[in-house]
Amino acid sequence: MNKYAKLSRRQFLERAALASAGAAAAFVGLPRIAFAQDATALPELPPAPEPGPIDLEAIGGMDELIELARAEGELSTIALPDDWANYGQMKLDFFALYDFLKYNDLNPLGSSAEEIEAVRANAGNSGPQNPDTIDVGFVWGKTATEQGLLQPYKVATWDTIPDGIKDPDGYWNGNYYGTIVFEVNADAVPFVPQDWNDLLDPRLKGLIAINDPVAGSQDAHAVWAAAFADGGSLDEPEKGIEFFKQLAESGNLVPTGYLPAQLVSGELPISLRWDYNALAWRDANVDQADIQVVYPKSGSIAGVYLHGINAYAPRPYAARLWAEYLFSDEGQLTWLSGYAKPVRFNDLMERGVIPEELLAKLPVADVPLAFPTLEQLESGLQFIRDNWASEVGITYTS
Repeated sequence: MNKYAKLSRRQFLERAALASAGAAAAFVGLPRIAFAQDATALPELPPAPEPGPIDLEAIGGMDELIELARAEGELSTIALPDDWANYGQMKLDFFALYDFLKYNDLNPLGSSAEEIEAVRANAGNSGPQNPDTIDVGFVWGKTATEQGLLQPYKVATWDTIPDGIKDPDGYWNGNYYGTIVFEVNADAVPFVPQDWNDLLDPRLKGLIAINDPVAGSQDAHAVWAAAFADGGSLDEPEKGIEFFKQLAESGNLVPTGYLPAQLVSGELPISLRWDYNALAWRDANVDQADIQVVYPKSGSIAGVYLHGINAYAPRPYAARLWAEYLFSDEGQLTWLSGYAKPVRFNDLMERGVIPEELLAKLPVADVPLAFPTLEQLESGLQFIRDNWASEVGITYTS
């Protein structure tokens, strides 16, 4: 199987949903915090309550689900910043539709690891600080299931979610995916880099920043993707580390993290992010800066996030109502409007429900695009985690 291929705009999106048969193994990605915990070292949790109904039929239909959620009266989500994958609009629309729910927006800037830790720390707690649902990276689905942290639920559109990106028993399923790109404030750089080796140009000294790749997958993905700079592959994460070591030694990569606002101001005008975040930030700041989003010519990496319901959710029916909305046509189009590629894209296309104006604004990614297997993902991330500080020489403070 090819590790990567050139994709048209439509193919770029369709690949996100073609995770059946041979393609299924390739359609996986990284979490915001990419590294799983050793379950043997974790404290024992109280027994989880009996899981709720597996699907709408078992609940008694959508009207019954709405009434059960109404009785719970609240929903707590975690690590869903408004500017990530268009979650701001998703939350606005959902809570306008179900305005009887009080919303607890927990730790919106949190990581996947922090989401899992919040589930563990609040196991048995019925308060609002216990998240009802999680949005994490692919490897966390297996980890969280093995640790008994998720309960199964299959949304009404379950059959239109590709088999390769959902647990057959319903413990988790994919949400959306994105690709690592260069995000560049063209007003504040001498030129806009088009490929990895352009980042080594001495004219870019002190202009490039990422956040901690030991902690965050967006940044770990960026380091891994740099393996393509000199013809490397997903099986060679060491080439990504070597590239970033060069970048740091040249002074082009600053030894600190950054905030997106620093890119707009021109203080740190180049970063590497998921394309859906970069494109949305570009649109939101069109009057402040000329932000250009570049898919590096030598290639990049794609990564998937997934959804699951907390096994200890105090509000299991509100969690199910949220899930039904996310994977409805409306929810899927909301992600797509924010440039995140939804898992049900093929189904939406086949039924002609994606507006042409939305299709027209989606990016063309005519570059090699790599989809890690789970095995590559686990080994690649561990290599980056183990070697970043020692080889690149940068340690981030929280």
